[in-house]
Amino acid sequence: MAADPRIQAITARIVERSKPYREIYLERLRLQVTKGVHRSVLSCANLAHGFAVCSPADKDILAGDRVGNLGIITAYNDMLSAHQPFEVYPAMIRDAAKQAGGIAQVAGAVPAMCDGVTQGQPGMELSLFSRDAIAMAAGIGLSHNMFDAAVFLGVCDKIVPGLVIAALSFGHLPSIFIPAGPMTSGLPNDEKSRIRQLYAEGKVGRAELLEAESKSYHGPGTCTFYGTANSNQMLMEIMGFHMPGSSFINPNTPLRDAMTREATKRALAITAQGNEFTPAGEMIDERSVVNGVVGLHATGGSTNHTLHLIAMARAAGIVLTWQDISDLSDVVPLLARVYPNGLADVNHFHAAGGMGFLIKQLLKQGFVHDDVRTVFGHGLEAYTIEPTLDENGAVARTSSPEVSHDPKVLASVETPFQPTGGLKMLTGNLGKAVIKISAVKPERHIIEAPAIIFHDQQSLQTAFKEGKLNRDFVAVVRFQGPKANGMPELHQLTPPLGVLQDRGFKVALVTDGRMSGASGKVPAAIHMTPEAVDCGPISRIQDGDIIRLDAITGTIQVLVSATELAARAPATADLSENEWGMGRELFAPFRRSVGAADHGASVFSN
Repeated sequence: MAADPRIQAITARIVERSKPYREIYLERLRLQVTKGVHRSVLSCANLAHGFAVCSPADKDILAGDRVGNLGIITAYNDMLSAHQPFEVYPAMIRDAAKQAGGIAQVAGAVPAMCDGVTQGQPGMELSLFSRDAIAMAAGIGLSHNMFDAAVFLGVCDKIVPGLVIAALSFGHLPSIFIPAGPMTSGLPNDEKSRIRQLYAEGKVGRAELLEAESKSYHGPGTCTFYGTANSNQMLMEIMGFHMPGSSFINPNTPLRDAMTREATKRALAITAQGNEFTPAGEMIDERSVVNGVVGLHATGGSTNHTLHLIAMARAAGIVLTWQDISDLSDVVPLLARVYPNGLADVNHFHAAGGMGFLIKQLLKQGFVHDDVRTVFGHGLEAYTIEPTLDENGAVARTSSPEVSHDPKVLASVETPFQPTGGLKMLTGNLGKAVIKISAVKPERHIIEAPAIIFHDQQSLQTAFKEGKLNRDFVAVVRFQGPKANGMPELHQLTPPLGVLQDRGFKVALVTDGRMSGASGKVPAAIHMTPEAVDCGPISRIQDGDIIRLDAITGTIQVLVSATELAARAPATADLSENEWGMGRELFAPFRRSVGAADHGASVFSN
């Protein structure tokens, strides 16, 4: 069916706003396409370097223009559980490509850091910037001009957005994203959270905490909570970069391997040598981006994508705003309850019907555009499936169920968990911010309390341990924006604030930094812009000022007069210790050139 008129209206305004940028982007893309198979423009010396290690048969194939060559961009490393399975993918992809009459080469590797390892550590200040570094690294790999299509191996937080920016920067090439899937379920996420809060209160020790964490993160695959990594996988499927049904199949299983082989063959089928040429930059358009935002709202996805989706869209000449994201949230119902928005993990989500059921429900009432292109073909309807193996070990697909296998995890569009989505924009005399409300109880959607100012998260932790925070308050944690220190996640604030909230206090967070993609039950106005280092209003808040956060009306206010606020001198902070150590000195150019949060916090566009 046609998209809901409200969805169409928001899409139309994105199209209109984007027109000047999108037209230039598509003109450049089409110019690249007219140059044909790019190995043909390489000199003999260029080409000899490009296939020096290939077999004589492969050299003969690559010397011509008739057979497709896939460039593999891999984020493999064996420290990240989500990326460790990619170790064997290049060999599998090369073999599948050969069976399909093509070639595949690893074009390059990109860095892949783990936010779970760096939370609260200096390395977290590189995390957001790693997205743009990943895009550049992938661009270097593809710049060799040897390839007819690209396959991207990546899963986690900044890695997929960085790879998408690269794929759209090389938008004349078809691109397929091949996931690795989530780890099997371990210690339930709510139990892990309980132990974290007990540790924050000093009621259990490090040994008990480490045991709980190790039972939660226990094997290969993505962490099973619904944070940024799994939101990435949802996005790649609903936007059409994944093969249907491939997002949440566990690693090292026959179905996972069959999906990888199938994606390889499909990548060869959509090159310019075939009849289904699907350049990534033509495939992804404003409708695809809106579908991604709708999926994020319907699943209660990661706040980080209020940054990443804007940066990803801009790479294709599409101008998405926080207002668009917030307005879509007012339209789209919440259909999934996955931790931290519920007790289930992504394996339970997949077992309940997963992406196929979700997309079927969204299509039913026109919340997503069906008339889009995907790597699988035309139309999102093809993604309303459940994947299985056929008798020959190949991927088979059956229609997704009409009824959820577990209505407590995945609801129908007629009986949603709530009528609106999970993310909203807040505006007021402090600027603009984002809040995730899908896991916040309704009675906490409005918080009005005095401010307590902190210039780093450790200061808040110390105040909590010293018993100074047993009262109603709004924690203002500033100088955490992209220009100040790379906009680290402040996920370690969740346990102490959660403890205080459970004690009955009204608490909230206001920050120009980020929370984890798994941020949950505490009201948090994050990504505040202008940031404190730019003398934004957040830098003028003083201890004791009353702050009103209203997620219902979408407002964030400090209750002082405009005259008084403007007269105050902005606070300053000594940021010198953020400028060196753990590689931070290497990213000084990023801190100097990064754009604002509501523009995607990107070094590519301000």
